[in-house]
Amino acid sequence: MSTHCIRLFSSLALVLAPLVLGAAAPADETCMSPYMAKIVGQEDFIYVWTLGAEGVGDGQDKLVTVDANPASPLYGKVVHTISVGGRNEAHHSGLSDDRRYLWAGGLDTNKIFVFDVHSDPSAPTLHKTIDDFTAKSGGVVGPHTHYALPGRMMITGLSNNKDHSGRTGIVEYTNDGEYITTHWMPTDDSLGGAAKSGQYADGYGYDVRVLPRRNLMVTSSFTGWSNYMMDFGKMLADAEAMKRFGNTVVIWDLHTRAPKKVLDVPGAPLELRCAWGAKNNYCFTTTALTSKIWLIYEDDAGEWHAKDVADIGDPSKVPLPVDISITADDQLLWVDTFMDGKARLFDISDPHNPVQVSEHQIGKQINMVSQSWDGERVYFTSSLLANWDKKGEDNDQYLRAYTFDGKKTLTPTFSIDFTAQKLGRPHQMRFGSRALYGLRPRSDAADPPIASR
Repeated sequence: MSTHCIRLFSSLALVLAPLVLGAAAPADETCMSPYMAKIVGQEDFIYVWTLGAEGVGDGQDKLVTVDANPASPLYGKVVHTISVGGRNEAHHSGLSDDRRYLWAGGLDTNKIFVFDVHSDPSAPTLHKTIDDFTAKSGGVVGPHTHYALPGRMMITGLSNNKDHSGRTGIVEYTNDGEYITTHWMPTDDSLGGAAKSGQYADGYGYDVRVLPRRNLMVTSSFTGWSNYMMDFGKMLADAEAMKRFGNTVVIWDLHTRAPKKVLDVPGAPLELRCAWGAKNNYCFTTTALTSKIWLIYEDDAGEWHAKDVADIGDPSKVPLPVDISITADDQLLWVDTFMDGKARLFDISDPHNPVQVSEHQIGKQINMVSQSWDGERVYFTSSLLANWDKKGEDNDQYLRAYTFDGKKTLTPTFSIDFTAQKLGRPHQMRFGSRALYGLRPRSDAADPPIASR
């Protein structure tokens, strides 16, 4: 077991001691919270938060469970679905620190669906629906990232209910789903004690990540409801709409939740991924509109900075980088680009000088990437937003799984066509495991029949 994993497990020893002792190599999504319980061994399931599409199956948003264990007779198959009623613009999801519940949000209706994934990991149930997110938060719209802190869920917003712009906040809940407080993003007229280091303090939000040993919380920025619910082609042709994108990354005090510094990162910085190494004080993001990799890093004096360190493809063609994933050893970074359907792999052993080492055509469009902690498996999904996905034959909707040699080569293992199976538009993936909850591995005789609800 690596020192990485030992550090991550130590804070959760009381929860996972029976499972960790004598365990094999750990596997888990590398973008998850460092406070979160970790899967030991092979992941058994992939939970795919899926947008409903009119005329496709029941047309509802749903959580789709896929068997991901090669030892299972149902490997690569959908084993369960649960619909939540209507289309809410299903987008991102996140597991609680004890990994018993999966929180999943709708960017349009602002509902949050909390699924029980521990009672039966192969068949999640809807535990709770939070339908007063905007009212309780004081006007935050578009619950996006659901990120685990000890006994807490931090939920970033994308917009507000006053003008539907990108002005927004971070909303804090207990694991039981009780509202705690709202932390508004700093703006020029309300910096909240933050230092403005450049031109922007736009108040926009998108993703959140933490580095506990540096007392760091960091957030990125995107756009508001008026843009993300607009048809993509119409938005691109609207000069005013194209001005309504975020240009900032904010450095926060993790413990006090106070904003400390606003960094200029122009071009809509999206996903944030922070290094895992004990001496690696940096995070990465990519800018959707300028197709660049940015490094968010701490200098020797303890000050945080941002700089662009690499181009992604040909920026003049705006390949639109979307999701990214850093490997557990901090050596490689996956970058998905929506418009050309490609996954690019960068060597980030020198974080100030990333170098692309391979490029893979995954589909006609691509969005999310998740990889196992051991780096041996990589999964991709296709949908970005209902009104931004491609149309006609290019509306490629899938979950695709690969093994990875740790260097350059992806080998396909299974693929699920979500349109053909009448499931909808697959967005974000999270992993599940029987062993995490002390359950025995799947067996033919003991398995219940495949069910949908």
